[in-house]
Amino acid sequence: MPLPRQVFIAVIGAGGVGKCFLSQLHHLASNLSRSPAGPTYLSLILLSTSGKSIHHADYKSLNNWESELASSTTPPLPLPQLADYLVKAPGKVVLVDNTSNQDVADSYPMFLKKGLSIVTPNKKAFSGSYQLWNDIFAAAANGQGSGGYIYHESSVGAGLPVISTLKELVETGDEVRKIEGVFSGTMSFLFNSFQPVNGGGGKFSAEVKTAKDKGFTEPDPRDDLNGLDVARKLTILARLAGLKVESPTSFPVQSLIPKELESCSSGDEFLQRLPEFDGQMDELKSAAEKEGKVVRFVGSVDVPKGEVKVGLEKFDKSHPIAALKGSDNIIAFYTKRYGDNPLIIQGAGAGGEVTAMGVTGDLVKVLKLLQ
Repeated sequence: MPLPRQVFIAVIGAGGVGKCFLSQLHHLASNLSRSPAGPTYLSLILLSTSGKSIHHADYKSLNNWESELASSTTPPLPLPQLADYLVKAPGKVVLVDNTSNQDVADSYPMFLKKGLSIVTPNKKAFSGSYQLWNDIFAAAANGQGSGGYIYHESSVGAGLPVISTLKELVETGDEVRKIEGVFSGTMSFLFNSFQPVNGGGGKFSAEVKTAKDKGFTEPDPRDDLNGLDVARKLTILARLAGLKVESPTSFPVQSLIPKELESCSSGDEFLQRLPEFDGQMDELKSAAEKEGKVVRFVGSVDVPKGEVKVGLEKFDKSHPIAALKGSDNIIAFYTKRYGDNPLIIQGAGAGGEVTAMGVTGDLVKVLKLLQ
């Protein structure tokens, strides 16, 4: 009978995704403790937010993290001290970064070199400088290094198996020629409402406001409309496909923020003035309609040409990208093996539960490797 083992979990971030992950962690821990292959006990030893932290010097498990966090007055540990604390834990440690914090992302090589494994949806780690990308995978055991393991499925497409699929295509020797799709739940909802396949749709500014009211956009919609979120995801996929993309601003990214509104002092002011520019979007819609097409906001990677771009494109109404519903993502892989019919992954690409599912799935992968 295999001996029971214990793995320590440290979590940074307890917002929307973080809370969903902690709920899923509780379910996973319960299942693993009863595993017929031998129990694994997961112990949450640290939970940190931007303002406070809970952890114990003796690595005691945090069984009531909600009440402990609410009453905590302990500030978060500086990242080097956090690494030192985790390294001294009496067993293997997995750090779960549920933030989009650049400073935490920049520290990944340090954590990995100390033998700490990482699972995360943090796009900034993998779409930042190409140097950081290299440093991360030079340190990671599932890269070229001998440190901890790192997985980041949820950095593209939330819980959809986008990164794992692309990695398998590449690692099994397929030739990835093109990656194309709708990579933003916000942009998907926005354009499916602005120009539905069966006609109609509201004014662009009104659809942006609706998307914000329904919680599909960032608090400031300009953070979605500038295209940078999609550019970050394309940077990650392009790099996995073998392209040395320097940064998300090193290729053409179309912003849907009118030049005149770039200097707005707030998201509210931006929304108030956006109707002044509805005419421009109406023209695009009409031009597409005359061709029997619809406008969608997409990203694409042309691997042989080494080209990456993000912006508006017109699609036939019969095209899978045109027929998306709600806030779904769709990612098409055109490869040598799949020929003219691409491998398509489609489904919810945003939301706390599905994003956390991708993170929890990555944790399961790491736990198997730590055996």
